[in-house]
Amino acid sequence: MSEQSLVLLGVNHNTAPVDVRERLAIPAGRLADATRSLAQQPGIREGLILSTCNRVEILTLQEDAPDLLRFLHEYFAVPAATIQPHLYEFREREAVRHLFRVASSLDSMVVGEPQILGQVKESYSVAREVGAVSGTLEPLLQRAFTVAKKVRTETQIGSSSVSIASVAVDLARKIFGALANKTVLLVGAGKMSELAARHLIEQGVGSILVSNRTVERAEKIADSLRTPKITTGVLPFEDLYAEAHRADIVITSTGAAHQIFGRQHGQSFVQRRKGRPIFFIDIAVPRDVDPKVNEVEGCFVYDIDDLQQVAAANMADRSREAAEAERIVTSEVDRYQQKLLSLDAVPVIKALQAQAETLRQGELARVQARLAGLTPAQIEAVEALTRSLTNKFLHAPLMAVRDAAAQGDTAGLARLEELYVAKDGRRGS
Repeated sequence: MSEQSLVLLGVNHNTAPVDVRERLAIPAGRLADATRSLAQQPGIREGLILSTCNRVEILTLQEDAPDLLRFLHEYFAVPAATIQPHLYEFREREAVRHLFRVASSLDSMVVGEPQILGQVKESYSVAREVGAVSGTLEPLLQRAFTVAKKVRTETQIGSSSVSIASVAVDLARKIFGALANKTVLLVGAGKMSELAARHLIEQGVGSILVSNRTVERAEKIADSLRTPKITTGVLPFEDLYAEAHRADIVITSTGAAHQIFGRQHGQSFVQRRKGRPIFFIDIAVPRDVDPKVNEVEGCFVYDIDDLQQVAAANMADRSREAAEAERIVTSEVDRYQQKLLSLDAVPVIKALQAQAETLRQGELARVQARLAGLTPAQIEAVEALTRSLTNKFLHAPLMAVRDAAAQGDTAGLARLEELYVAKDGRRGS
């Protein structure tokens, strides 16, 4: 059987601009199909796809070097030449390290944001449902979740966590100053929109409109946000273009495959607002707002890459906690690798112990006649003595096996197995 390799391939906000990421983004409803397609590729033994607004990553256990770039090209209908310059690839230990860093939010645009762990878990659930993870990725992902929890509980990296949604709100506050008298329209009723709404309320916004293709979902969010001080309302999606001019800030985060707001919509909104500006904060990937809207006087558009500038300021404040989190991740990667290596030693240790026990039983059987006159207590003493001697003889070779495994010395492990473990009933030379 060919040797299996752990490989992680992807693009993220550091390597690819949003106009590339949005072409590779997978809507939640298609993630199962994409994961199933990945798992069916020749040479793929296990696989998982993580698709967020900031990254698309493929984690695989593979053999025979499958062409994952071809898979990306064919599945997304994007030329390989467009994808390749932005790709990164990690293997084995570095793949484990990258996964732990992503799950722990150390590779996020906003370090410490809590959403990424939930997104990794969702990808894992989908991969598990379609049977794409098992013996290797299953324990690796479970370990990633444990590491992420440890980072969050043993450092302060999440105590002042700022999600992408809250960074968007920070941007709005810098633009408007106080937000108390502003009307905000949330387009899209997903988790990101709800988070943005809650951050806006914390900043004093008193009026929120929610528009979503599923009215019940919009009503649910509006109801959950309404308080005696907060006025909320639902804007039917079919009335979006007729009523959106009522909002000073439009935060849009739908899962639509096509842009919702075009240049003509921006022109119409500004005209109805009698020249008052309108701000679009587009945190959707693919983008909901045509960049050309930004060319309309009075319209200001910020997409997810614009949020990086605000996120950078937070990075400085979190650098100390991030350094401690990195130390935890490195330690956990070492522990995981150590566990994998120790697993390599288990068959040798078991074989060595079984062989020694066979020899002990054989010697006892050979002198059984001479022991026939012993009392049960004397027989028990002989059993204890022979077991003790066997363990003492095994101590040195077992330690050597464990040391070789701990150091990743596979050649040394093989030599010890050949030296101590019998083959076909004979002791190796």
